[in-house]
Amino acid sequence: MEPITAIAGREWRKVAVLMGGPSEEYGISLKSGQGVAVALTRRRWMAEPVVIPRDLSVREACGFVEGALQRIGADLAFIALHGAFGEDGTIQQLCEGLRLAYTGSDAVASRLGLDKVASRRRFQAAGLEVPDWQVVDLRRGSAEAITTTRAYPLVVKPTNQGSSLGVSIVRREEELEPAVDAASRYGDRVLIEEFVAGRELTVGVLGDEPLPVVEIRPSQPFFNYTAKYTVGATEYVVPAVLPPATAQMAQAAGLAAHQALGCRHLSRTDMILNRDNVPVILEVNTIPGFTPTSLLPKAAAYIGVSYEELCERLVMMACPPTCLGSPSASPTLSERPWPRRLPVEHSKPSWRTGGGAAPL
Repeated sequence: MEPITAIAGREWRKVAVLMGGPSEEYGISLKSGQGVAVALTRRRWMAEPVVIPRDLSVREACGFVEGALQRIGADLAFIALHGAFGEDGTIQQLCEGLRLAYTGSDAVASRLGLDKVASRRRFQAAGLEVPDWQVVDLRRGSAEAITTTRAYPLVVKPTNQGSSLGVSIVRREEELEPAVDAASRYGDRVLIEEFVAGRELTVGVLGDEPLPVVEIRPSQPFFNYTAKYTVGATEYVVPAVLPPATAQMAQAAGLAAHQALGCRHLSRTDMILNRDNVPVILEVNTIPGFTPTSLLPKAAAYIGVSYEELCERLVMMACPPTCLGSPSASPTLSERPWPRRLPVEHSKPSWRTGGGAAPL
């Protein structure tokens, strides 16, 4: 397929690919950003990598980005930042203040997505299933004083981190305090939730349509940081082997979670298919990992959208009409030849892969 840029017959546009930044997920962001920059260059965009140093304060990082964008003369920002600074609304608010178009959800939806408490309330209001949960504010007491009436096992996690950082499964009472201490390294509020047994699934959304369901099979007790980023530690099945009705239910839940937060362009919703075959929503990733081997690109590839085309499509979604030259230059997903409702019984084989670098 000829690049859309060539079809539109317009001059090249400069896309600043933002990566790195003051975040625990700095290294993962670099891999996503480098992949995007190469892909867009191959699609004949002027992709300019902007590597934000890790050791800057938020204010310093904002100044660094603003200076880089002005120096480049960027027409648009492709945000390949993960975790704090990239997914908490900070960089989105900066771009909005500069009147610069950017990929992904706006500042409000991004803040909601990274805040596990605020997003969970949105999911509940939308009628989605979530684990039973409580929030502990350590500003009002120490980890030693924490008690819970919930049955073990439990899951303890920070309220504002991605990549399963600070997450523990607690199987006995004596494990609760150390788990809370581990989560509190990332903030004063800690989420304690029921452990939902079942199959780990994730559903990407591109535009306003869900992608095939992916099943995650970690060799670890759960899909923690090590399982995500250690080669061979996790098996991914694309698409998940599910009855058609169950697959459609999972896709509908992923899309509903995306919409409940007001996300745009893309997202990836992690969920557990419980023993009653009901999807239980864990969280929405507003900027999921974006290397060629990441889960959302894998799901898109299964329905015929290459990694390069996926990156370009997100740029086209973010471009204002004046950037495109012709509004008709960007076909909607429904105009593409791939199926809108994704089949579960496929004629071609599923992808079963071991964990690669930055699979998310």
